[in-house]
Amino acid sequence: MRLVGENIETGVYKTSVALQMAEQQELDLVEISPNAEPPVCKIMDYKKFLYEQKKREKMLKAKSTQITVKEIRFGPQTDEHDYEFKKKNAEKFLKEGSKLKAFVFFKGRSIIYKEQGQILLLRLAQDLEEYGKVESMPVLEGKRMIMFIAPKKKK
Repeated sequence: MRLVGENIETGVYKTSVALQMAEQQELDLVEISPNAEPPVCKIMDYKKFLYEQKKREKMLKAKSTQITVKEIRFGPQTDEHDYEFKKKNAEKFLKEGSKLKAFVFFKGRSIIYKEQGQILLLRLAQDLEEYGKVESMPVLEGKRMIMFIAPKKKK
């Protein structure tokens, strides 16, 4: 097998010799590339390697952020008070850093008020302009008109 590692002369050794060298240094003989010809092994402290790998993964996980999507539902003829209440909640969600999915749900024949639903969503986008930016404009999907708003990055 080909042997690599620190404090070792890189070369091709017999398995028994490589194991003996690892034992002398009180380290482990780890197979790195079993498919190579001859197989490549390394003398190293395997427990320490695993510990450092877990630490690295934990750091990467801590740096990544989870994006949550909050939903706000309107009717095509939502009253002013209800609109203000839902706008306040949407503002709170965007400040927290969540994405916002605002949609107008059309029940039965209320689908004839598509324009009102679009106006409502565009008004919401305009009111929340300082907290987030519109990712997708209002789109009608079945009985729902959907719009996404992403939070603005904090400086």
